[in-house]
Amino acid sequence: MKYGVNEQGYYGDFGGAYIPEMLYPNVEELRQQYLTIINDDSFKAEFNQLLKDYVGRPSPLYYAKRYSEKYGANIFFKREDLNHTGSHKINNAIGQILLAKRLNKKRIIAETGAGQHGVATATVCALMGIECVVYMGEIDMARQAPNVSRMKMLGARVVPAVSGSKTLKDATNEALRDWIGNPVDTHYIIGSVVGPYPYPDMVARFQSIISLETKKQLLEHTGKELPEYVMACVGGGSNAMGMFYHFLDDESVKLVAVEAAGKGVESGHSAATTFLGKEGVLHGSRTILMQTDDGQVVEPYSISAGLDYPGIGPQHAHLFKINRAQYVSVTDDEALQAGLLCCQLEGIIPAIETAHALAQLEKMKFNPADNVVVCISGRGDKDLDTYIKYFGY
Repeated sequence: MKYGVNEQGYYGDFGGAYIPEMLYPNVEELRQQYLTIINDDSFKAEFNQLLKDYVGRPSPLYYAKRYSEKYGANIFFKREDLNHTGSHKINNAIGQILLAKRLNKKRIIAETGAGQHGVATATVCALMGIECVVYMGEIDMARQAPNVSRMKMLGARVVPAVSGSKTLKDATNEALRDWIGNPVDTHYIIGSVVGPYPYPDMVARFQSIISLETKKQLLEHTGKELPEYVMACVGGGSNAMGMFYHFLDDESVKLVAVEAAGKGVESGHSAATTFLGKEGVLHGSRTILMQTDDGQVVEPYSISAGLDYPGIGPQHAHLFKINRAQYVSVTDDEALQAGLLCCQLEGIIPAIETAHALAQLEKMKFNPADNVVVCISGRGDKDLDTYIKYFGY
């Protein structure tokens, strides 16, 4: 695969495993075994069966008629919001819990921002009867309270991260500390295409089901496998990488990744990593991240907890640097308005993360024959409070 990872764990200049000595055995165990395990026929059979019967895949590719009329192209929604637990996160969680079982791990830890990855992880741990601890920033716990309750109902212990900005970055730091302290019996289910190699590759593979299905479904809808545009929101970037994966080598397909501009790219309250970031190391991989001149991580800001991350996955950093994908950003206001428009035009309440991708449609010009696929990465139940406060309902 032209844009895939090399044997050293790099995508061009980005990737690798920049980890403390204490984590080396854990990460090395994963690196040596993950491909053998996930390519095993019995693993694939169990994974695919759970995706079908438990998650409800394939998720529909929906022709959005009123959107198509509005934007003057054929707009399709890849409906990851219809998955069990309400987002794409469950695809990766199921893959990693099956991997953890085969590595004989007895305890699972995870980090979560918007709570969707935490819910997905708590769900698969309940399914498999494995202990689950989820780290979540104190601020995110307040703004995503329903997901905290869900995780607790599913039997997980939710631990607040109270350092730094008390959001996703800090939850990730706490989870890594836990893993260092419990290296033998614990598997860390990272929720995005971030972290030390092999995580970015492994998570992308589990999420690639999104684009695999899309190609088949698009062929049924249009007679062509390849759309003109594929669009998704990006925080760390797992839904986008899943949505892009099987289109990467087809260079006729334009890939559009939408970051969170927050209150504006230059406002000091933003998470637009590719605009504001520089190359450096974050959470175990070399990537692009927002940092000061002396290398301190700059606190990101987005109204959307799932996009509130100071970096992007290393494969995204590579795609950005070589111009294979276009990285753009959308403000809080633009995203919220786009979320409401989706409710009123298509009867779908999207997650605010997803609404960032939908907002980008306003800024694009299409030909009438263009097929455009937007990843609807999650549903908006978790964000109702934010929508209500903004619109005054």
